[in-house]
Amino acid sequence: MTEPLFRTDAYLRETQAKVLFADERGIALDRTVFYAQGGGQPGDRGALILADGREILVVNATYDADRKTILHKAEGAELLQAGDSVTARIDWDLRFKRMRAHTALHLLSVVLPYPVTGGSVGDAEGRLDFDCESLFDKADVEARLNALIAKNAAVTDRWITDAELEANPGLVKTMSVKPPMGTGRVRIVSIEGLDLQPCGGTHVARTSEIGHATVTQIEKKGRLNRRVRIALSEA
Repeated sequence: MTEPLFRTDAYLRETQAKVLFADERGIALDRTVFYAQGGGQPGDRGALILADGREILVVNATYDADRKTILHKAEGAELLQAGDSVTARIDWDLRFKRMRAHTALHLLSVVLPYPVTGGSVGDAEGRLDFDCESLFDKADVEARLNALIAKNAAVTDRWITDAELEANPGLVKTMSVKPPMGTGRVRIVSIEGLDLQPCGGTHVARTSEIGHATVTQIEKKGRLNRRVRIALSEA
């Protein structure tokens, strides 16, 4: 089983780890800072540094539910075997862009309080699709989104039980992707005074870290679907 250190500290850039196995499926470690692809957020990129200083470049990370491990996708698995020690180091600039974008999309769902039918977290950009027939004004959405960002609200997380989530279905904003249940608990991300929803992704600690957001496009994707795209300025 891989311990997902990014769940407790999204700002952790590297960690020492032991190899669980390494084969054509990927490289599994006993702990990692690499976010595993899911929830519309891509897996982290970075490197595994071997004891002799050589580096194995990681191009993605995915979750293997059967073995409860995170697989680091990379060429060079043959250089490792179970028990080896490595340093797992993420591409921090890329991760931080995604943290900012993911948090901004949470705020976008506050500005536009409609059911979310889809979404994608990019590198300092992203999109959400809303189940709504209303037409949105780009300037108005952008102004309200940046007003929330400027509040410098704290972003925290906690865990609730499956039963607590079932008793509060309004916490779930997404229609297409449901939070993972069955382990007995669900991670809830809170933006102080603004938002509360289940999420397994990585986020900034305060909304001011997001930077200025621009609404780049609003598309009509069917009679009851509106797609809103945003891009962030340099942090």
